[in-house]
Parts: sequence; structure tokens; C-alpha cells
Amino acid sequence: MEIEIGIGLIAIGAGLAVGIAAVGTAIAQARIGAAGMGALAERPELLGAVILLVAIPETMVVLGFATAAMIILLLGGG
Repeated sequence: MEIEIGIGLIAIGAGLAVGIAAVGTAIAQARIGAAGMGALAERPELLGAVILLVAIPETMVVLGFATAAMIILLLGGG
């Protein structure tokens, strides 16, 4: 079966939507986590705030996944 180039480009676009979001999240969480551990060393009562700040960038990956799903469903015809 011959696969059209358009379907391949749609798949690449969906993969980039998730991949770029994941890389951005990883960079953000690395910096937030390092700063958060420094803050916790001095003030342990900041634990809840640090956990929240580390969890917030994770929504970017979820949105990237949702974007990829929409790209595949709307443009891929599936």
C-alpha cells in the first residue's frame, strides 16, 4: 500500500507538537526543581508551593498531546 506524503507530514507535525512541548517542559522543570530544592533547604514550609510550581509546566505536555491528537484527527481524516 502506498502512503501519501501528506499523511507523513501530518504525523511529523503531531510528533513535533508533543516533542517540542516535552523539551520545553523538561528545561522548565529542571530550573524550577533546582531553585525549589534550594528554597526548601532554607524554608521547609514551602514544600506545597514548590510541588505546585514543578507541576504547572507539566500542563504544557498535556496541551501538546491534545494538539497532536487534534492534528491527527482533523487533518489525518481518522
